[in-house]
Amino acid sequence: MTVVDLEKNASRDAAPVVPVNGTAVAAAAGPAAGLPDVPRRIGGFTRSGVLSLLGAAASGLCTAILLFGELAPFSGVLGFFGTAYLSFLGIYALLTGLDEDGQAVRDRVMTVVLWTAGGLMFLALTMVVGFTAWRGREALPHGNFFTQDMQAAGPLDPLTHGGIAHAMLGTLIMITIALTITVPLGLACAVYLNQIRGRFSRFVRTIVEAMTALPSIVAGLMVYAVWILGLGMQKSGLAAGFAISVMMLPIVIRAADVVLRLVPGTLTEASEALGAPRWRTVWHVVLPTARSGLATAVILGTARGIGETSPVLLTAGFTAALNADPTSGPMVSLPLAVFNFVKSPEPTMIARGFGSAAVLMALVLVLFAIARVIGGRGPGHQNKRQAKRAARASRRDATRFTASRTPGPDLSENGPGPHTGEADPPRGAGNCATSHDASAPTNGEEPPSSAGDAH
Repeated sequence: MTVVDLEKNASRDAAPVVPVNGTAVAAAAGPAAGLPDVPRRIGGFTRSGVLSLLGAAASGLCTAILLFGELAPFSGVLGFFGTAYLSFLGIYALLTGLDEDGQAVRDRVMTVVLWTAGGLMFLALTMVVGFTAWRGREALPHGNFFTQDMQAAGPLDPLTHGGIAHAMLGTLIMITIALTITVPLGLACAVYLNQIRGRFSRFVRTIVEAMTALPSIVAGLMVYAVWILGLGMQKSGLAAGFAISVMMLPIVIRAADVVLRLVPGTLTEASEALGAPRWRTVWHVVLPTARSGLATAVILGTARGIGETSPVLLTAGFTAALNADPTSGPMVSLPLAVFNFVKSPEPTMIARGFGSAAVLMALVLVLFAIARVIGGRGPGHQNKRQAKRAARASRRDATRFTASRTPGPDLSENGPGPHTGEADPPRGAGNCATSHDASAPTNGEEPPSSAGDAH
């Protein structure tokens, strides 16, 4: 009975068949059947969208001008631009809603908000870099600024005397010591937190998260109390490297831990299914897959440590002379040199300070480029050199597999003779030959016959 009712309902709801040029064509049924199936445009610019955006921007600016100039007693530049932007968003949502549905309106408004946030961040970065380079333009063209120290130059000397060679060398030495300590410890700790699960790993993760918010002056005081006061060592670049590594370590651990979590579990499962131990899986599968992200983690830690001033001042002191020995004597870094230069009232010293800040930013950019080259591309993306190396390795593996499948000479006792080339007769049913596994006849007894002898 149910089948009959379903068939009746299906025949009732079916579209009528209309003959067209001798061919039966089903007519469209339902109110929406005649509408074309047009996909929604996700990205790109349209004429109506651009006009709505420009009209909303003009309307928001006019609304802010009316509120701050005519209608309301508002004042302030920040309030003016904030009011204009909020009015722009409201008017843009209203204009977009005339042609689109609610989901499209929310998508357009959020796109504008994200583009605005990105533009503000880029504008702030451009202003910082441009302002620093512009203020340091007087010191940067001089060659002595990069090759001399400030031992024989004073605040009243012109820019043709003195330089920041001692600060540049000190920064490189300190960050090298910090990276030597931080990179192996940070990556090893991140691997431990990612691969080993338990109470102690949760405790370590809690300590790492707490150290992330550690003030830099506290790290400098800890190294000063332990290394200088407790052990009696002198202020040096090595102590400053220790303090900087304390600041870099939690950043590298947290960033590397997040990156290692993104490695697909199927890769590690496949490696362990092939019989690889855990350490080999981590070394050959997990770390190479996350290499690009680990390079980013190291970059974040380096950017945090290279700009520290207070730990260097506490642990390395200050000097105007060039010191290349990190184990003895005070040493200065670029951030500390910038701090001492810009607090002087002399224009030449201020120009040296902004020039040192520009050099520091250029040094960070160079370290970032080096880390990008070492990190390579993301998983599944290879450059030409890596592709050639993988192709050579594949050819070597194919040759080795082919050689292992090639049958070698049979050196068994009953193998083919050197001249006859006859092979051993097969064993099994129907074979009258004596099996190799059969024991030789002893005490004059017949050897055991195969199953084929019974027939």
